[in-house]
Amino acid sequence: MLMTPGPTAVPASVRDTMSRELINPDVDPAFHGIYNRLTDRLATVYGVDSDGDTGGDSAASTRDIVVPGGEGILGLEAAIASLVEPGTEVLCLSNGLYGDGFADFVADYGGEATLVSADYDDSLPLAELESVLADDDREFDLATMVHCETPTGTLNDLGPALDLLDEADEEILTVVDAVSSLGGVRVPTGRIDVCLGASQKCFSAPPGLTTAAISDRAWAAMEERDPHSLYTNFLPWRDTAEGFPYTHLTTEVVALDAALGLLVEEGLDAVRERHRAAATRCRERGAELGLEPYPAPERSSPTVTAFHVPGRAEELQRRLREERDVLVATGLGELADDILRIGHMGHNARISRVDEAMDALGDVL
Repeated sequence: MLMTPGPTAVPASVRDTMSRELINPDVDPAFHGIYNRLTDRLATVYGVDSDGDTGGDSAASTRDIVVPGGEGILGLEAAIASLVEPGTEVLCLSNGLYGDGFADFVADYGGEATLVSADYDDSLPLAELESVLADDDREFDLATMVHCETPTGTLNDLGPALDLLDEADEEILTVVDAVSSLGGVRVPTGRIDVCLGASQKCFSAPPGLTTAAISDRAWAAMEERDPHSLYTNFLPWRDTAEGFPYTHLTTEVVALDAALGLLVEEGLDAVRERHRAAATRCRERGAELGLEPYPAPERSSPTVTAFHVPGRAEELQRRLREERDVLVATGLGELADDILRIGHMGHNARISRVDEAMDALGDVL
């Protein structure tokens, strides 16, 4: 049983869709219909509108939805490649591995990264952010942050940070990695200029696609920047009516469309409640086994639970796989052997699957 925090288990109906006859995305008009339906469904999941009609929902806002071919990391790099050039000042707010990684991408593309960071088991460093923004000698073009830091199971409250950025300068563009929260947790997409997702997390589709909700002012900045790359460039995806920048990943597109159809049919409120309930059960069962959460429960994501098991994560992962045929994840980087992660996201966000995984973990312990 696959209980990792991505890739997640793919439902049978989605696998059946993938087995159908291949569509040629370059010459078959039917593929454009599938892609357009996919972006409409994604707009619903993002909580934005892609055609300017908010339907009376004041919380909704217009964003263009694009789905390039490439695993979720493509979106993180493409956002930076599309917006950063030598001399671009970027504020990278971080309390985790992926937040830190944004600063590396900025350096790769010649930008000037200012990393404002906190310990991985702490909340976002708002006081430090406020101090940096108050420095009259610094003018930032872009700010990056992560909604759910998957390696530690941390869900960040982005609202206060977005408030500080708005108060400091309305011209600071925002890029948010919501790869492992989108679809399982409400994301404040309407306040974000480039909001990134991926197919293999809460959507329970195979890995291979990046999703992005992009604001008009982000598009304008990309056009002014005029990126020279193709694959790590969002601009060619803004208008695909006449064709895609390169041959699209047809099977992954139809799979993600089918997976999103299941989410929309279930209803997003029901899906989020299912994630919350699964997370609660996982942590209750962990407490019964004497396991310590990482980070504190109030900062833990509904999509993944991280348990602090110093020096034991790799052993427990191996034994779960070999003895009980349950595959979970360890931490990453310096925490690789200290954190064991249970992914209850997407199709796996069900109490029955959590109980099966935790029964196995209890036996191994």
